[in-house]
Amino acid sequence: MSVDSDFDKMTAIDRLVVIMTMLRDKQHGCPWDLEQTIKSLLPYTLEEVYEVADAIENNDLVELEDELGDLLFQVIFYAQIAKEQGVFDFQDIAAAISSKLLRRHPHVFPDGDMEKFGIPQNISADQVVVNWEAIKEVEREEKRKKGGKKASQQLESLLDDVPRALPAMERARKLQKRAAQVGFDWAEIAPVLEKLKEEVQEFEEALASGDSGRMSDELGDVLFAAINLARHSKIEPEVALRSANRRFEARFKWIEGALTARGSSLKEANLEELDVLWDEAKASGL
Repeated sequence: MSVDSDFDKMTAIDRLVVIMTMLRDKQHGCPWDLEQTIKSLLPYTLEEVYEVADAIENNDLVELEDELGDLLFQVIFYAQIAKEQGVFDFQDIAAAISSKLLRRHPHVFPDGDMEKFGIPQNISADQVVVNWEAIKEVEREEKRKKGGKKASQQLESLLDDVPRALPAMERARKLQKRAAQVGFDWAEIAPVLEKLKEEVQEFEEALASGDSGRMSDELGDVLFAAINLARHSKIEPEVALRSANRRFEARFKWIEGALTARGSSLKEANLEELDVLWDEAKASGL
């Protein structure tokens, strides 16, 4: 493959697409890149997503720029493999998301027409979400129809197309959100909180019974109810838990430092002393 003489004049995204093509070139490309498949890339994609999240949580915009580049490379990689298979390419991806954004924002682009941008629309953020979900449901129905008889037989439940490969916490949130579309949900947060308390009590009963299988089931119900509480509170459970992880880590490291300053260590301290230090760490603002 020869390098285009206008390579330096290309847009950054076009240059990236060409570089990816070169990396997958069967004669001169990279052996590792050539071995990859759409399935083999998945672990790397998930890793890049979490690295983006870490950069955001650390408010590190320099790192964020770099990590977003890595994530974009994953998209380009998938597009190149799909192009080689004659399925789609990066332009198809960009065209599809552009069309989707126009379709799902009728309050910004009336009738999905970019030329109608700027026409005043009186709509709240909450109504945008309601409309968004309604439009997505229409899209899902159209997809079922396009799939023919076989697809319509397979997609019998409102929950069928919630991806099973999602992390359990995110899938729980999406299952709850999907069920809420047809009214299977509490209108107020109070009964949601009561349900969480009920599940905790049932876990306590399972714990007393010593039945490990029942304990696992009831703990799962506790977690599911906690995610539902987060959803009703308009809190992202993954973000909340990651924040709790960071607080635990910071407080634990504070305890380690405090013990070291006293000439002691974690192994030498008893639980009562550690508990006191934990409260001091919290009081310090961590």
